[in-house]
Amino acid sequence: MKTLIIIPTYNEAENIEKIIEEIFKLNLDIDILVVDDNSPDGTSKIVEEITGRDHKVSLIKRKAKMGLGTAYVAGFKYAIQKRYDYIFEMDADFSHDPKEIPNFLEKIREYDLVIGSRYIKGINIVNWPLRRLILSYGANIYTRLITGLPVKDSTGGYKCFRRKVLESINLDKIHSGGYAFQIEMNYKAWKKGFKITEIPIIFIDRTEGRSKMSRKIVREAIWMVWKLRLLGFLEKL
Repeated sequence: MKTLIIIPTYNEAENIEKIIEEIFKLNLDIDILVVDDNSPDGTSKIVEEITGRDHKVSLIKRKAKMGLGTAYVAGFKYAIQKRYDYIFEMDADFSHDPKEIPNFLEKIREYDLVIGSRYIKGINIVNWPLRRLILSYGANIYTRLITGLPVKDSTGGYKCFRRKVLESINLDKIHSGGYAFQIEMNYKAWKKGFKITEIPIIFIDRTEGRSKMSRKIVREAIWMVWKLRLLGFLEKL
């Protein structure tokens, strides 16, 4: 089965080569696609050097900072075109441990979407300030209450899809980013009847670079759950 890991980047020069090396240390048959939003720190140049010596790494270089959601959509379309069977979302900053990849690959044999959950077994987050932890945990409770989505960590960004899930979703209508993007993809997969499961992961906040979290991302997620509930009610997903 062909597997692709999509890593969106913006100013990840300190991390990108290290995360690619750690993934390949697993000795699995995996390809990597980096989607870079024209990072001013030279992230794409580092990836271009890697692609020159390793055919298993590819790069989509975009003209400007266009956001997480559209970066993943670009990666999803690439994965569908290249006929990958399993498609991962993964951060570049080591908050998502590459050592968990085999656990995802084991579960995806039985399910259509596997989500790495910070909340399936207690709270497994390291180095977050209390305010951000409360915000994230509360956002997931809020999402479950409004949408009915039976997922404990609907805002997490470490996950693996079967290609058929992505093929069933109109990716051209996905415009959200951040938390909202993750909620939207999970919700649409669930409403289309795909089998979803969560596996426990430990989320470790980035040690290099800066967080991309903003108030805009939080506001978007607050409104997205109501939009999804309405679309689900009208059967227009």
